[in-house]
Amino acid sequence: MSRQAYFNQLADSWDKRFQTEALSTFIEQLVPTFGLLPGQKILDVGTGTGILIPFLLKAVGPTGQISAIDYAEKMVKICKAKYAHLPNVTVTVQQVEKLDFQSQTFDAVTCFGLFPHIENKEEALRQMNLVLKTNGKLIIAHALSRAEIKAHHHNASSVVAHDELPTAAVMEKLLTQAGFGKIHIIDKPGQYLNLSIKLHVAL
Repeated sequence: MSRQAYFNQLADSWDKRFQTEALSTFIEQLVPTFGLLPGQKILDVGTGTGILIPFLLKAVGPTGQISAIDYAEKMVKICKAKYAHLPNVTVTVQQVEKLDFQSQTFDAVTCFGLFPHIENKEEALRQMNLVLKTNGKLIIAHALSRAEIKAHHHNASSVVAHDELPTAAVMEKLLTQAGFGKIHIIDKPGQYLNLSIKLHVAL
């Protein structure tokens, strides 16, 4: 089974399993640390059912815009049902390694709970770099530490059993190669947060 099929299979039960009060509280405290501003344009990659969207909207306000993408069609269908009626939210089926946006479009790209599952991390980072404005932010975040994610996936389906975050050293190398700098990583029990800035276009 592909990862795409795996996540499509989980779509209907996703919110029931993960949209908990504890996670909502965690995200509510996490998103202000992203440093987003009213009026900004945000791309939320791997949005799933849109868990992050209400909190991003609160940060960017009515003049901001959220573009949310996921490659699992069933996840996108649920996300659209929840948020597509909002004038400043668009939800589409896209793959992060093949983004269909103009270059220099977004002030920030958020990637919550997705990065371990990306097959081609180098290309995904290159694509995210291209659609970010210069000095735009890339935000990779999880409600688990790197070690906790590894253990969580190891006990899950064989489809994602080997999906994990790169080590800090590898992550810094990947980000630097993709044109990012000012890399700041927090990796502690119950949280992973990686903030970096687009310095130049990926080579």
